[in-house]
Amino acid sequence: MAKLAAALTVLALLGCMAREGQADYGHPSPPPHTPCSPGHPSTPPSTASPPPPASVPSPPASAELVVGYYQKTCHRAEDIVRETVRGANAGIMAGLVRLFFHDCFIRGCDASVLLDVADPSSATEKFGPPNLSLRGFEVIDAAKARIEKECGNVVSCADVLAFAGRDATYFLSNNKVYFDMPAGRYDGLVSLINETLIHLPPPFATVEQLKANFASKGLSADEMVTLSGAHTIGASHCSSFDDDLSDRLNASTSDMDPKLMASLEKQCRSDTGSDNTVVQDIKTPNKLDNKYYKNVLSHEVLFASDAALLTADDTSAAVRANAEDNNVWEEKFKAAMVRMGAIEIKTSADGEIRRSCRVLNTY
Repeated sequence: MAKLAAALTVLALLGCMAREGQADYGHPSPPPHTPCSPGHPSTPPSTASPPPPASVPSPPASAELVVGYYQKTCHRAEDIVRETVRGANAGIMAGLVRLFFHDCFIRGCDASVLLDVADPSSATEKFGPPNLSLRGFEVIDAAKARIEKECGNVVSCADVLAFAGRDATYFLSNNKVYFDMPAGRYDGLVSLINETLIHLPPPFATVEQLKANFASKGLSADEMVTLSGAHTIGASHCSSFDDDLSDRLNASTSDMDPKLMASLEKQCRSDTGSDNTVVQDIKTPNKLDNKYYKNVLSHEVLFASDAALLTADDTSAAVRANAEDNNVWEEKFKAAMVRMGAIEIKTSADGEIRRSCRVLNTY
């Protein structure tokens, strides 16, 4: 029964990337923030950007995205976010990438995943089972506060989150994966807990389920495989891959490498009933690189959804191509991140630029 209960609150596929742990099963609210430790990577290259609109317009539900959108209204906005992300540790950075994914896959990239309170009749996305272990909220809050102090309320929480996801990939890739992130998003006003399990694919998803889920967001099967490479960073709770729906530690049914399985069995064993965490990539757990694909090929991945990529010809070929050339994968990952950041926002109300990223109507 304990395993079944854990399975019902299993993490989503694109999650399981926050280095400091994953779903707190049965916990009614997200765990408290973890303090960040300082880091000092170099600053990414500056890029020339076209000028944004002279003033922030009254927003439609989905706005045209532009590189350098805040050049006139808050020219240091991206620098402020980057400086804030730089101070986070690798686990929080992995959490920021995951946070961006989880935001975009529900109603588009509208910062609705950040909300503590929205509709009094429903809990928000943040409290859905796949999101209980999200990390990085404090980084978004800090960056938004600094921007507010310097520029006023002109930068959306959604764009702060998109910039943070981009910058986290840069630092985690040893300053290699950097790209322009278009901006001009508005913050959504709708955030519903019951949409999390509908939109976020679970770690036991089949390859066909994965393809269908990403296709529903306008993303191709190749982009799905490319973005799955983010599983090369972070950690996962053992219950995300060892439960009644995804029994990856069962030697009679799993294709997992026997040595990895034996190691995981030891790491996941608990005399207290705690849901232990393990790194997702045993080779380079804190580095964004293409080792994930090599792990898929050698059957050294945690999730059934990772292993499922080898069960279809097109996704298997994409795995092999990404495993062969890290530079090719990096370029594809940049493009896929931008494409994901442009997922059409679907909301029943117009967006806004929120002063608070956590609750509505705080002006």
